[in-house]
Amino acid sequence: MFIQTETTPNPATLKFLPGQTVLDAGTADFPTPDASAKSPLARRIFAVPGVTGVFFGSDFVTVTKDDATDWSHAKPAILGAIMEHFQSGAPVIEGDSAPAHADHDGEDGAIVAQIKELLDTRVRPAVAQDGGDITFQGFERGVVYLNMKGACAGCPSSTLTLKMGIENLLRHYIPEVTEVRPVSL
Repeated sequence: MFIQTETTPNPATLKFLPGQTVLDAGTADFPTPDASAKSPLARRIFAVPGVTGVFFGSDFVTVTKDDATDWSHAKPAILGAIMEHFQSGAPVIEGDSAPAHADHDGEDGAIVAQIKELLDTRVRPAVAQDGGDITFQGFERGVVYLNMKGACAGCPSSTLTLKMGIENLLRHYIPEVTEVRPVSL
């Protein structure tokens, strides 16, 4: 098994490409070791000293480290953890792991549908290239609330991406959108 790595705009985060499917659908974010209880793969990666976050996409694993840890020390151990996991045949996530998404009904339902469509078709594929994800959290009085995950969480350029990129895109296509704000879960 050959696992490629790619840098991300976040210097504390590295993207690992195992050359096979990681998740069949959606993404999974493990911002702490406690959050990884249902994922044998995330637990293996968190066992590497210095790892502070794990994120799964369809064909990649994004790992975030603390400032005291050097990639030259952590990267080989993470590569080993990923390789061991896929060779073991264990599931990436145990049990029912389908993410729950709240539907937004009412008078803003059509606007929310447009926001989600633009995020899914224009924004999320681009941020996935950098090892992250951005998910819709809410819409209230013209303000769109988004959660940044994986490499996007804590990235020095995330505010610029959010304000100059995503906010401008949404405001262009949906006049009811006045602002985009990050939220953390």
